[in-house]
Amino acid sequence: MITTTTRQHTLRGHLPGRHTARAAGSIEHQAMLAARLTLRDKWVLALLHEHRVLTTAQIQDAAFPSGRSARQRLRDLYLWRAISRFQPFQQLGSAPMHYVLGPAGAAVLAAEHGLEVKDLGYRHDRAMGIAHNQRLTHTVGVNDFFTSLIARTRRTHTDALVAWWSEARCARLFGDLVIPDGYGRWRTRHRGGGRELEWFLEFDTGTESLTKVGRKLAGYARLADSTGIATPVLVWLPTTRREAGARAALARAHADLDDPRTLPVATAAADLLDPAAPHPSPAEPVWLPLTSARADRAGPRHSLADLADAWPGLAPPAGPDAEGDEAEAGDDTAASPYRLPPPSPIGPPATPNRVARGEH
Repeated sequence: MITTTTRQHTLRGHLPGRHTARAAGSIEHQAMLAARLTLRDKWVLALLHEHRVLTTAQIQDAAFPSGRSARQRLRDLYLWRAISRFQPFQQLGSAPMHYVLGPAGAAVLAAEHGLEVKDLGYRHDRAMGIAHNQRLTHTVGVNDFFTSLIARTRRTHTDALVAWWSEARCARLFGDLVIPDGYGRWRTRHRGGGRELEWFLEFDTGTESLTKVGRKLAGYARLADSTGIATPVLVWLPTTRREAGARAALARAHADLDDPRTLPVATAAADLLDPAAPHPSPAEPVWLPLTSARADRAGPRHSLADLADAWPGLAPPAGPDAEGDEAEAGDDTAASPYRLPPPSPIGPPATPNRVARGEH
C-alpha cells in the first residue's frame, strides 16, 4: 500500500517454479525424484494414497520432529508435484494446509510396485476433489485420531500403533456388511510380555442422529457372526454430552442383538482430553465400555492399553501382523497387483543425506 513503505531487507527471493503436470510425468523429472526422495518421503506418499488427505500437523505427528522441518520438506514435495495442497475456507482464522497425493508421487508409488498409475485408481482431479467433499471434516477427524496415536508411539517405548486401515480399505473388505471409519491395532509391551487390541472405529462428528449411530451395531454383529471374530467397536464422540445420548441409543441396539457378548463396544469423548497436554491422544484413559444393563454408569474409564481388561472373554487378535490379517480376511491385495498393501503406521527414520533432502 502507498501508506506503507517497504523495507529492502523484507524482500525475499522468488520461489522456485513448480513443475507443470506434463513435466512432472517426464522421464527427466522421475530421474530427479529418484535422487531426492527419501524412504520417509515415499512413506508419506503411501499414507496420502491410503488415507486421502492429511494436514500439516498430522504429517508432522506421523513423521517429523518439528513443524519447521515438516513445512520445509512438504514445500519441496509440493514443488516437485509429489504432493498437492489446498487450504479450505474457514470463517474465522486460517485453516491448516491440507495435502493429497500429487501426480509425480502417484507415478513413484506405481513404479515401486511395478504398476501403471492407472492401476492405482489414481486421478489428480479426484484426489483434489476431497477439498470440496462434504465428508472432508470427517475424514480429517478420523486421520487426526490415528495420527495422534502415531505421535504417542514415536514418544514412548511401551505402546505402538501397528495397524491403520482407511475407510476405503475397510469398505473393500467388509462393505457388504458394514463400513467402519477405520481399523486399528494397538500393541502394549509390559515386563511380562505384551498384548494387542484391535478395533473398528466409528468417528462421530455430531451430525448423524443418535438412532442411526445405534443401528450400525447390527452390521458389526453380522460381521462378527460371519467371521467368528469378536472385534471391539470404539465410538469416538465430540463431547461427553453427545456421548451420554449415544450410549443410550447404543445400549438399546446392543441389547437387541442375538448375542451381545460377541460385540464389545466402548465410547469416549474428545473433550475428555486435556488440550494443554503435550500430546493428547485416544490412548489415554477415556474409554467407557458399554453394558446393556447400565449404559449410563460412571467410570471407570480405561486407557486403550487396558481396554481389553473390560472384556475378559475377548480373544487376542489373530495373525502376526495387520497385512497378514488382511489377506486372511479375503481382500485381493495379496492376489492382485492392482491393490497396494496398507502402509505401516510407523515410518522409516529421516535420512542424513543432504542431497536426498534437496539441500544445496
